[in-house]
Amino acid sequence: MLDQPTERPIARIENLRVEFQTKDGPVVGVEDVSFSINPGETVCVVGESGSGKSVSSLSLMRLVEFGGGKIAGGRMLFERKTGGQVDLGKTDQDLMRTIRGNEIGMIFQEPMTALNPVFTVGRQLTEGLRLHKGLTKKEAEDRALDLLKQVRIPEPERRLQQYPHELSGGMRQRVVIAMALACEPRLLIADEPTTALDVTIQAEILALIDRLKRETGTAVMFITHDMAVVAQMADRVVVMFRGNKVEEGTVEQIFENPQHDYTKALLSAVPRLGEMTGKALPEPMRLLGAEGPAAVPIPGTETPLLTVKNLVTRFAVRGGLLRRTVANVHAVEDVSFTLNKGRTLSLVGESGCGKSTAGRSILRLVEPMSGSIILDGTDIMALDQSALRRARQDMQMVFQDPFASLNPQMQLSDQVAEPLRNFGTHSGSALTDKVADLFDRVHLPRNFMRRFPHELSGGQRQRVAIARALALNPKLIIADEAVSALDVSVQAQVLNLMMELQADLGLSFLFISHDMAVVERVSHDVGVMYLGRIVELGPRQAVFEDPQHPYTRALMKAVPVADPRQRKSEKDLNFRPIPSPIHPRGYQPAPSEYKEVSKGHFVLTTDSGY
Repeated sequence: MLDQPTERPIARIENLRVEFQTKDGPVVGVEDVSFSINPGETVCVVGESGSGKSVSSLSLMRLVEFGGGKIAGGRMLFERKTGGQVDLGKTDQDLMRTIRGNEIGMIFQEPMTALNPVFTVGRQLTEGLRLHKGLTKKEAEDRALDLLKQVRIPEPERRLQQYPHELSGGMRQRVVIAMALACEPRLLIADEPTTALDVTIQAEILALIDRLKRETGTAVMFITHDMAVVAQMADRVVVMFRGNKVEEGTVEQIFENPQHDYTKALLSAVPRLGEMTGKALPEPMRLLGAEGPAAVPIPGTETPLLTVKNLVTRFAVRGGLLRRTVANVHAVEDVSFTLNKGRTLSLVGESGCGKSTAGRSILRLVEPMSGSIILDGTDIMALDQSALRRARQDMQMVFQDPFASLNPQMQLSDQVAEPLRNFGTHSGSALTDKVADLFDRVHLPRNFMRRFPHELSGGQRQRVAIARALALNPKLIIADEAVSALDVSVQAQVLNLMMELQADLGLSFLFISHDMAVVERVSHDVGVMYLGRIVELGPRQAVFEDPQHPYTRALMKAVPVADPRQRKSEKDLNFRPIPSPIHPRGYQPAPSEYKEVSKGHFVLTTDSGY
């Protein structure tokens, strides 16, 4: 760990208070927060959604005013490159425009909204350099190329010509990091920069920020709710709760000797990889502040509900003047598995491995090329559109982003009632009673039925999405990254709700995720996907405690551990670049062949490319 530098802090927040004006009067976003950030130091600000951690960072950038906030008190002192000290709270917006991007860089949480969809990556990277540094077009382009190499983007020359939608989530986030670092800022603010990323890409990006900090002496303010990331990155930790700082200390003090009750609860609620060793059945998550819940093991049954055989889904890549198919993206390649009634099968892997496409192909939201999908005796692939519509009563999907999957202009009661109206199963007072019962089932107050999606938190919105999925009493629910963007405590509540529903209703879940610690908690069976194929499949205990495929081992190794004494260095990670899933038209991959290493535990023997 770094010694405390003797020079003055780069940024010092003193008694910050931020208010937001609403129809019901002022709401306090940050009540009274003070902390400082020294050169070459990473200060992690942790807490749940609504604790005020993002508001603090937006105040430092003076962006909070554009979101309806007002800095109502306190000082934010910043040491400029030129040597003078300014109070950012009182600086006019013209000077802030010079400081923003040039002296304080910011990495936002959602890379797709932080990038402009109509400009190329190269144009967006060079814009700040030409504005702040006065570089020529050629100099700015050379520097942009250097930055993309620094953040380890493959084929950087090609990426400069591409648009944001042509890059994966992990690559987009690297571009945002490159943009934030372009002008070599003194202070880098990273707001949840790895929340929606896979384990492997997250590990690489954390190592990258850490390496760049050491090489350039930049101070880093890192905002996150993931305690394992804090253990990996922080020198000092500031814990926030409801707009106040409740505890501050070095990373070792916070993890090994937390003083505040909230910090203790936050640390105990973190799911850790390896906690389920020796246990064959899933267990509920620990809730924030509650003692460990009584285990409610759900054994499930041995009766198959969903049988998928040799599923293949490919997307055409068109090119040339006539937009002919010149190649195919092999998204799902010869995938087979069985999911039994009342059990949870998790598909894990990195972005682009085909797990979401597999889930959508099973529901035929994406049309598979070939293969068979049997759901409770019904051949899904043989159905015409009207029969498929009826079959969809038995299979529902919960998407990753509940805000995108809910209609912003409809009341929540109407959204939950919509499937019932569509299929004509309920009407009149029976419909109202059924919707109220669904709200009770997902532990939402009935007065929420008149609300709109923007009036709820992320976790509450996800519960509405689950209530809507349950409306038609399905047998199968496909949960696609359903908890990946939620806080520890909200994530635990939503997962426990899913397990409770499984015990009560005998539901089967296909759980698609990249969070290995969560998968270990909730799954009966696990399939590990890489480049469109399942490389390892079996009971959760067998796959986690005795991983056989080299990719499964690499994935386990990349999971950050919530212990600052077990940090991973960049050389520990040793990831190979993922080969392209795009192949020319005539390409015929070899079929998937498996070896059974123990009862029900299968490992791919065909060359998987890893």
